[in-house]
Amino acid sequence: MTITPVGIHDLSFATTHYALDHAVLAERLGVDPDKFYLGIGQENMSVAAADEDIVTIAAAAAKPILDRHGVDNIRTVLLATESGVDQSKAAGLYLHPLIGLPNTARVVELKQACYGGTAGLQFAAGLIARDPSQRVLVIATDIAKYELGTPGEPTQGAAAVAMLVSANPAILQLDSQSGIYSADIMDFWRPNYRTAAMVDGKTSVNAYQKATQEAWTDYRRNGGRELTEFAAFCYHQPFTKMAFKAHRHLLESQGHTADAAEIDAAIRNTTIYNRTVGNSYTASLYLGLASLLDHTGDLTGKPLAFISYGSGSVAEFFSGTVQPGYRTHLRTDANRDAIATRIALDYDRYRVLHEAESPSDGMYHAIPEETGRPFRLAAISGHKRIYESR
Repeated sequence: MTITPVGIHDLSFATTHYALDHAVLAERLGVDPDKFYLGIGQENMSVAAADEDIVTIAAAAAKPILDRHGVDNIRTVLLATESGVDQSKAAGLYLHPLIGLPNTARVVELKQACYGGTAGLQFAAGLIARDPSQRVLVIATDIAKYELGTPGEPTQGAAAVAMLVSANPAILQLDSQSGIYSADIMDFWRPNYRTAAMVDGKTSVNAYQKATQEAWTDYRRNGGRELTEFAAFCYHQPFTKMAFKAHRHLLESQGHTADAAEIDAAIRNTTIYNRTVGNSYTASLYLGLASLLDHTGDLTGKPLAFISYGSGSVAEFFSGTVQPGYRTHLRTDANRDAIATRIALDYDRYRVLHEAESPSDGMYHAIPEETGRPFRLAAISGHKRIYESR
């Protein structure tokens, strides 16, 4: 039986209008900035303006893909988020008037903490294996938010990554093998009545490491590659130090020597964007892939490992091979520009944005124009969100 090669044909990233330097947060909290720079491996975090949300950054991430490839044969749009704007309507449907999604595509929103984007990627691969003429737009978009003064506050952030998944992909061909581990764990959750997530940090770190090891075991049981075959390892990064920690744990669990220089070489380039964007939940793993491709020499023909973890919890270990000519399809300049053009935020404005609440009275509320990005939330009226493009 001939297996259709399926994978990531294009990848585009967007983030918010603002960024908060961790030195600003450290000064306000009265702690050494190195607690964040070195302790958790974070330098800045993206912060949404009042007129930004997961829809506006998703649109900004997806539009360049549609501009380059058009909408022909896009039959499915899978939007993954754990910071959705509606309990019923899929956030992807708001994208139709903003970026011109085809009406002949099914649109579904996926949720399983930070794992949702990987679920979308694997579901897309299955749909394309059934009909290789189809293409699937997968969008992972999230704004990570924790309560002020909590240990989670320095690990906030925001980003969206859009991926066009197709047969004969130009950037990354997925291997057919993957390893999965799921378990009922209360390490991170957000009840419907809360706007900020709750997290048990120690439990979550331990659960992440155990799930990585178990998913790896399942990957190998299903015929996956050896650990030594991979050129790099892309981990989910709630904070970048977690990727190094998880990789050390995986190596040691398999009897490998956890040499610090080798771990750094395997992980470092996947963390460059996440260090300055912060936690983007379900987009984090794929922001790591973009960072790796943008900051590493030629990876043609080299296998990469991916470790996706979503609290609660689901983990998946999967792999893929970088395709010949991939560099001509990257968006390195645009990715760096998205980060470099953010506006530095002072603590007082950050606090106002953090504590702002959405109106719930059903009246018309215009949202003051604030973001410099291409899409914005213009108003909320009659409990309906009204978006506009520039």
